[in-house]
Amino acid sequence: MSLAVEFVGEWFHVDPNEPFLIGREGPLELDDNPYLHRKFIVISYQDGLYWIDNLGSRLSATLADENGQTQAYLSPGARLPLVYARTTLLFTAGPTTYEMTIVNDEPAYAPTVTVLEDEDTGQTTIGPVELTPSQELLVLALSEPVLTGRGTTSSIPSSALVAEKLGWPLTRFNRKLDHVCEKLTRHGVRGLHGGPEKLAVNRRARLVEYAVATRLVTADELFKLDDPRSYDD
Repeated sequence: MSLAVEFVGEWFHVDPNEPFLIGREGPLELDDNPYLHRKFIVISYQDGLYWIDNLGSRLSATLADENGQTQAYLSPGARLPLVYARTTLLFTAGPTTYEMTIVNDEPAYAPTVTVLEDEDTGQTTIGPVELTPSQELLVLALSEPVLTGRGTTSSIPSSALVAEKLGWPLTRFNRKLDHVCEKLTRHGVRGLHGGPEKLAVNRRARLVEYAVATRLVTADELFKLDDPRSYDD
């Protein structure tokens, strides 16, 4: 059984006999980001499966299968098996979001996906989560840098920049962001609420990670940002 990690077009093969580290040091050494742990993510092979562990104390990560049907929140100290043929891994450190793909040539599980679009309401449905047109615009605008640069490092835009892009007052943006986060939290999405320090970039980053990983928004929908008033509710 072999496993490989792709990041920015470069492939890293995981030795089942050695822990594979991702962070500011290790086999997959990222840029010198002071917000990133030296040893953040480790992949190891045990008991016939590859596992992914979060060694950090502050940062979380988002994992999803290739179709975006299933998503997991890897909090500090958490551990999960890598059971899919392709797993998307996203995490944010400071202003930078990283995206990589983990490829397993002998996956333990092959998911199926059902994505529904309601032509009457214009709502997008992934499982039980539904977004109104204005909520989708907000998530699209926040996710635009990641969606346009899939597989690279990106920056989450500020609330003020997104509000300006959508032609909204900042108060409306913040209110809509609260509603989206509350809706997703009710459906079991973790990491969108917490202490006061999580009400700014951390919350926006977690929202983007979830939305991109689960295909709640996709690059095919970015055209709506060219004329957001036409898609607002």
